[in-house]
Amino acid sequence: MSVIVRNLVKQYGEQKAVDQISFEAKPGRILGFLGPNGAGKSTTMKMLTGYLKPSAGEAEVVGKNVQLEPLEVKRLIGYLPEHTPLYIDMYVREFLGFVAETYGLKNISQRVEEVIKLVGLTQEQHKKIGMLSKGYKQRVGLAQAIIHQPQVLILDEPTSGLDPNQLTDIRALIKNLGKDKTVIISTHIMQEVEALCDDVIIINNGALVANSSIADLKNEHPLSSLEDIFKKLTS
Repeated sequence: MSVIVRNLVKQYGEQKAVDQISFEAKPGRILGFLGPNGAGKSTTMKMLTGYLKPSAGEAEVVGKNVQLEPLEVKRLIGYLPEHTPLYIDMYVREFLGFVAETYGLKNISQRVEEVIKLVGLTQEQHKKIGMLSKGYKQRVGLAQAIIHQPQVLILDEPTSGLDPNQLTDIRALIKNLGKDKTVIISTHIMQEVEALCDDVIIINNGALVANSSIADLKNEHPLSSLEDIFKKLTS
């Protein structure tokens, strides 16, 4: 159930947005994907999901090549982009039912009920998505990412816009999902990395500058906080 990336490159003209990066994300471990704005995090995630075509290199999701088997890969992945694309005129239940239908799920209404409870949308389920707060829209985005029970979850800034109570709930949910899935999270929030992640990748200017477990990274930089390590590697 792992994600394997080999020498991945994305080039726009003369600029390399992603420059020869290689890493592996393993099942049962949550991988934090860090980097300053414009470092290439979202570009890499879009290549992993098949949304963007790499200029060179390859990525495999659960043994399937992203470029050669794009439909199979999309069935295996749950993706929450940074700006969640939602149909704001649809009701929460209606939207999740629609997503479940596109995946060809059986027992749709039962599965919709399960994810609504799982992400804490019970009170909001009969509202139009456009009426929801940013935090609840984020929950709808997370619900659509997990409704087909994917083996791999790719979450780009999953707690963006959440208040402190929602933050705790969603982090607990992601931690729980990470027990039997491969989870890759992009975030700017170091406390989130500390709270959620087992492993960490740091990229700067499209290139890999760290790839290890959080414990090993801290051992390599004794007496430094994760935030200090990040600043040191990306300055």
